[in-house]
Amino acid sequence: MSAAYEALRAEAGPPREARERPLLRVDLTTSSVAAGADGTLSRLRESIAARGLDVEIVRVGSLGLSFAEPTVELQRPGRLPVVYGPLPAEEVEDFLDAVLGTARSEAGGDDRRWAIGVRGGDGQAGEGQEGVPPLSAHPFWAPQQRRVMELMGVIDPESLSEALAGGRYAGLDRALEMEPRAICDLIEAAGVGGRGGGGFPAGRKWKFLLGAPGPDKYMLCNADEGDPGAFVNRILMESDPHLVIEGMAIAGLATGAERGVVYIRDEYPLSVARMQRAVDEAAAAGLLGGDLLGSGRAFRLEVVRGAGSYVCGEETGLIASLEGLRGMPKIRPPFPAQRGVFGLPSNVNNTETYAHVPPALLHGADWYREFGTEADAGTKMFSIGGALRRTGIVEVPFGSSMRELLEEIGGGVPDGGAAKGIQPGGPLGGLLNADDLGLDLERPPFTERGVLLGSGGLILFDERACAVDLALYFSEFCEDESCGRCTTCHGGSQRLVEMLGRITRGGGRAADLERLGVVDRTLQNANCLHGQFTPYAIRAALRHFREEVELHVLERRCPARACRGLIRHRVTDASDPALAEAAALCPTEAISGDDASGRAIDEAACVQCGLCAELAPAAVAVEDRFPVAAAAPA
Repeated sequence: MSAAYEALRAEAGPPREARERPLLRVDLTTSSVAAGADGTLSRLRESIAARGLDVEIVRVGSLGLSFAEPTVELQRPGRLPVVYGPLPAEEVEDFLDAVLGTARSEAGGDDRRWAIGVRGGDGQAGEGQEGVPPLSAHPFWAPQQRRVMELMGVIDPESLSEALAGGRYAGLDRALEMEPRAICDLIEAAGVGGRGGGGFPAGRKWKFLLGAPGPDKYMLCNADEGDPGAFVNRILMESDPHLVIEGMAIAGLATGAERGVVYIRDEYPLSVARMQRAVDEAAAAGLLGGDLLGSGRAFRLEVVRGAGSYVCGEETGLIASLEGLRGMPKIRPPFPAQRGVFGLPSNVNNTETYAHVPPALLHGADWYREFGTEADAGTKMFSIGGALRRTGIVEVPFGSSMRELLEEIGGGVPDGGAAKGIQPGGPLGGLLNADDLGLDLERPPFTERGVLLGSGGLILFDERACAVDLALYFSEFCEDESCGRCTTCHGGSQRLVEMLGRITRGGGRAADLERLGVVDRTLQNANCLHGQFTPYAIRAALRHFREEVELHVLERRCPARACRGLIRHRVTDASDPALAEAAALCPTEAISGDDASGRAIDEAACVQCGLCAELAPAAVAVEDRFPVAAAAPA
């Protein structure tokens, strides 16, 4: 450990703990704020001040427990911390009575109403609070191996001191003692692969840039995370930004690049703010800039906000955007390592890829390969959502079972429902059916089935979802996000959306089953992966849910009753009083009549939103619009 780094660690002090007074950690990230965490934090501060309690409150990142937001963690002196949630603002007073007030001792206040588990220790129940089980026994937490996520939800992401106290920049300190090629060799031996979906070995990719003339080179961080249902990168930047910065600085040392850019999608304002603050603090401490930790070696970093284009997630599209051009992928070669941003040699890596670099370099290749598979070493962060009891962010070894991830960690479909399929890898990733839940979470099994594992977003859907409707949704997304550079992608995605839209409105033709394949094959001639992967959703639907697609085309029926053009709503009990509320809230005023005369639905005005069936399920039936099967036109 260098003297400069030792001095920074000493100045930072020990990790924040509840030494003389209770410590409350409050998750304040985009996900938790959406669930009301900012209100919970404000109420906690107000109530603790009003009660005159000597309690320290600190904002932290996310533990990944999205299903339990807003979450808070209480640590009392000499005790292990207890994680609580969900804790809405209106329950703060009762919570404080239970955990810190006199109610606990005099009236038997019970904190188990909110308690999730005791974090840390050796997993013995009751270590942090009597009657509260260890978090390590919780099904969401137990299978995880939290390496990259080690400090998430524990430290204040806006404090360099807390990051240093947690061990951040120790990997950079070690890298400063190593030759560039030795760093590349270690990262390659560890098997750190691209976490954006490609999986290409990071160390090998860096060697391409190392061999390019320098020092005018760039390391670029692709934080343009745009896949629906994927928020791994956002959680990383909002919870442990210094880990990403440290990984980028090490990559700069490994390649001879002295400049770096973090490109963050503009829809992530909190990520932008926290990354910028972290960069400023690191530069002020000598961890970035022209003289890293007094070594004489340089790496400067800046944060750039994206312009909202999905195709900027493709590395050459990102480079074009950084250059001030319209975000459009470039034709390769030349590759970025030869001619990248501003015509200079560049490397682009995913946010999570950089986050894996410091622990791999610090602990070595053998340690890193303790988890994972031959094809994909180490651990992987996943965001899990959709029809799940428990949604959130987890970190598990590559090779773990997808069934364990979604059914055990995620809790499976709520209310005893049945899983129908999985949507992995974003809108370009395709679809899988429920039989594929047993797949191992590594790239090869997914590729063999014609889908992508992607950057870590996994969405489970149940029988209420329609494969054709999903294919249309993702195709519309891809059409809207096409940069328009090549006619193949622009025009091909339009034709795909037109056909699928017509099918979901009851206008399917028998020839569509073949024409969809024709459009698919044509799109493979698109200039970039965006166009080539656009038909993955309908391709997978035809492969895994062909019978359902054929019912839409040939019989004009949607078994899931999800395609609005193939269903109708009809009042079956005009006297049901619940219809009054439905009529008042109907967006098109399609429900006519009154309590005395009875109510009916005007089919011409109805947009099949389903609100009436939700509010008055006993009075409104959802039926096939075309109840009599008829052969589809050719």
